[in-house]
Amino acid sequence: MNVIIANKYAQMLSNLKIDIIKNVQGEYEVDDIVSNFQNFFFNKMILDITAVKDYKNIATIQKLSFGLDMSKVILLLDDSQEVNSPSYISELISMGIYNFTRNIDAVAYLVNNPNSYKDVAQYHILGSSGPVSENQNISLDPGKVDSNFINESVNKVFMGTRVIAIKDLTEGAGATTLTYMMKKALEQNYRVLAVEVDKHDFMYFNDSDLRSVTSGELESITNNPNSDYEVILVDINDSPKLSSIKEALHLIEPTTIKLNKMIRLDRLVLEKMKSYQVILNKSLLSPKDIEEFEYESRCKTFENLPYLDDKQENIQEINKLLYKMGFDKMVPGGLEKKSVKLFGIVKDE
Repeated sequence: MNVIIANKYAQMLSNLKIDIIKNVQGEYEVDDIVSNFQNFFFNKMILDITAVKDYKNIATIQKLSFGLDMSKVILLLDDSQEVNSPSYISELISMGIYNFTRNIDAVAYLVNNPNSYKDVAQYHILGSSGPVSENQNISLDPGKVDSNFINESVNKVFMGTRVIAIKDLTEGAGATTLTYMMKKALEQNYRVLAVEVDKHDFMYFNDSDLRSVTSGELESITNNPNSDYEVILVDINDSPKLSSIKEALHLIEPTTIKLNKMIRLDRLVLEKMKSYQVILNKSLLSPKDIEEFEYESRCKTFENLPYLDDKQENIQEINKLLYKMGFDKMVPGGLEKKSVKLFGIVKDE
């Protein structure tokens, strides 16, 4: 069984399909984490680095390594300059910390396929001069090993291009328009491409970063090792290539006629929905209605989206959805940070 300690990326980590014995959220001192878990039996600890106070100081992580068996810890890194500097990453390796990533898919992979030194040796700067200092004179020239920004090849290993499929479960649930709105929001902070598969509806949006491709062409785009995109959104339609994409949003328009039509087309769809990341789109449901929907369908909805105007800019409902998906630069307006209950650190869910 595994342990999750999360903070900024709590929502993203909550969707991991692994066995969990403890799941705690908040920001904690290293001493509190060590004292609560050094004698606690677990297979792997997935540690959101933002859950550690003063984590940008590499000496803090070193202190953590003294108290825990770091071969059992998987660090989910944030996108800060300090944490992603080659010197910081090299220091992690020097401490024997080999399992770290910025990719949520890689977290699940590392649970059963932990790295060894040879997997990360190429990022180890031998003879480095110690922990990163805030006042360190750092060169920003591309390709320099002391650059404050991790170079592109390293970035692809730790984060890679995040590929997300958007799929209608009920007919006409709005996948094409939602893909467009997500792309429009993300491009304010990320390099993003959106593609539709086996259709040509994107042409009506007049956007050069919207592409129409066939199923046969899709993998040449999503698996391109030279891609400069951080995010690729895929309006997957009915393409069989959906199974090759690890992350997918399944849309339901929760009207009576659409739901009944969906169930008549596939009697097992409710059973399948339990493993889907379901979004209610173009929804007029109240919180009570959603509770009843979840009870009857036996599945948990990821987000409830009302009818939205795709002509608007900075749509807060879209920003909220993206933030829940782990795009931490998309902080929606009015978001409040939850208070931390220190003494509930190992409380059962």
